[in-house]
Amino acid sequence: MSFLRASGVAFRKITDPGEFGRVAVLYGGASAERAVSLKSGTAVLDALIERGVDAHGIDPSEVEPAELVRAGFDRVFIVLHGPGGEDGAIQGALEWLGLPYTGSGVLGSAIGMDKLRTKQLASAAGINTPKWLPVVAGVDAAVVARVLGLPLIVKPASQGSSVGMTKVTAANDMQAAVSAALEHDPVAIAEAWVTGKEYTVAVLQGDALPAIRIETPRGFYDYEAKYLSDDTQYHCPCGLDAVAEAQLRTLALRAFGAVGCAGWGRADFMIGEDGVPLLLEVNTVPGMTDHSLVPMAARASGIDFAELCWRVLETSFSRERVNA
Repeated sequence: MSFLRASGVAFRKITDPGEFGRVAVLYGGASAERAVSLKSGTAVLDALIERGVDAHGIDPSEVEPAELVRAGFDRVFIVLHGPGGEDGAIQGALEWLGLPYTGSGVLGSAIGMDKLRTKQLASAAGINTPKWLPVVAGVDAAVVARVLGLPLIVKPASQGSSVGMTKVTAANDMQAAVSAALEHDPVAIAEAWVTGKEYTVAVLQGDALPAIRIETPRGFYDYEAKYLSDDTQYHCPCGLDAVAEAQLRTLALRAFGAVGCAGWGRADFMIGEDGVPLLLEVNTVPGMTDHSLVPMAARASGIDFAELCWRVLETSFSRERVNA
């Protein structure tokens, strides 16, 4: 057994798959991102089995968390996207059951899933975000549009994969966009549109992986661009000079820390015409599909998909006491 230290955090390094014990890969669930979760989870499950891990796929919409203990599982790889899996709920259940799990804990998961609180904490930590306003039922959508200007983006506060997100270019479309977002969450965010380039930085065991620049011919990087379209382009190297990319990677680690995230995840940014990076959100259980960004960044670092899954599974040891 050895330990990898990154950014002051100790991570247990595993060489024998038997050390993981019996692993439950949680995927599916009941959120709007179920289909993506099933695809991500299947890829993770196959990769772990390939590496000799005693891994089994479990859909929590069909199996109660307590069954994991009765079935003799030793730890959990969480590949659940959206509410119920990424928001601290399943993390809290696993804490109560005494089952170690991958990624962020209850607090970091809950905050990371809440775009409103993420923005508030990031701003308090001196991390810039696009100008925004919270939106709830009954709000005067026209006033929001006037304050932020058009175009703008409206999105639910606690959904991922661009679910319920709309780009608004005309004031007459504002109310429909708000209604669409509030179908998924009682709180939404209206965010000023940033003309510029979109970047994402994956975080793995306390280190920031190479940044990726995203280009899509669509209006913005929506669900179809993320998971279905073959027209979306991903650039890694991202095109920033070495100093600018290093700054962006450092900012991703700062954002991750400000929100209380741990283990692995992703931070998304826009860089506008003034060159200032603006945090969009953090993701504590990013996608692991063939279109997903964390595997791309890992490959650019020389980490294949099976090794990535192994290292993410190693994060399930991070809440255990380490005497190193």
